Amino acid sequence: MVSSQIRLEVPIEDAVCCCCRVVFTLPTNPTRTTMVNGGRALHFVFKVADRTLTSKFYRDILGMKVLRHEEFKEGCEAACNGPYDNRWSKTMVGFGPEDTHFVVELTYNYNVHEYNLGNDFRGITLKSKQALINAKENGWPVEEGEGGKSVLTAPGGYKYFVIDEDVPAGQDPVQSVSLASSDLATSIKYWNELLGLKLFQQDDKSATVGFAAEQAKLQLEKIDSPIDRATAYGRIAFSVPAAELPAIDTLIKQHNHTILTPLVTLPTPGKADVTVIILADPDGHEICFVGDEAFRELSQVDPEGTELLDRYIKKDQERTAKEKSS
Repeated sequence: MVSSQIRLEVPIEDAVCCCCRVVFTLPTNPTRTTMVNGGRALHFVFKVADRTLTSKFYRDILGMKVLRHEEFKEGCEAACNGPYDNRWSKTMVGFGPEDTHFVVELTYNYNVHEYNLGNDFRGITLKSKQALINAKENGWPVEEGEGGKSVLTAPGGYKYFVIDEDVPAGQDPVQSVSLASSDLATSIKYWNELLGLKLFQQDDKSATVGFAAEQAKLQLEKIDSPIDRATAYGRIAFSVPAAELPAIDTLIKQHNHTILTPLVTLPTPGKADVTVIILADPDGHEICFVGDEAFRELSQVDPEGTELLDRYIKKDQERTAKEKSS
């Protein structure tokens, strides 16, 4: 991946190296023809150009908490931060711990000031009365959406479809992630028949799949135009028992589908190493499968996460201001 990466030089201090993406977990059996059971939906990865405003949206508007923040001095071996070989950061935010909630990974590449939004990501649906109250109190635009949902737009143009109701205590407000499909039948065959996600809903315009009823689902939405992932494309992540990862590799190869990053172990100084494989579905949507056991160790809530994020936002603002004045 290094040969296709973009190198951006930025001063760095206290940086470490790690990985980000949307990931699923699966069980292993090299002889099976489809994957079934054991997957866990983890997070969706967004590239963000304005870390300050993005932080405000997720914390002050949606009401999510900073779960952990990590700084990296060079590009991720699994292209977690996109095709950039430069300093970057990863911030995990959510309504609760990663063990029990579908969360959001915010990837910030230093000195990348804009990403072009395509039509591949359609939106995330969640239930929250407080998010709509927060938006109105903070003057954040609230648009009227379909089916009684309200639409909040995050910096970068990413849509959130908010249902004006709360979930019972302990349940995850995040309901689903919606991605575009150029051919619904082909998408269903890949996600349901090959990867083994259960089919919860299907009509001529969309299909909803997932590993379990209580988890956040993946909605595949049929669109009539070609899929354009542009430069803001994201990634969905799932975890599976680590022993299952080689079977995923074998299965995808047997069916001649795309593997973007073969099985690789990513070291994280001071934290658990994780093994991942990165796939692409027929429309090019990136999928990360990570070993569940190590990921649960890596993804523990860091009580200093909020302080770390705020510290690096401040340092970045000071650096930018200094560059502009010089």
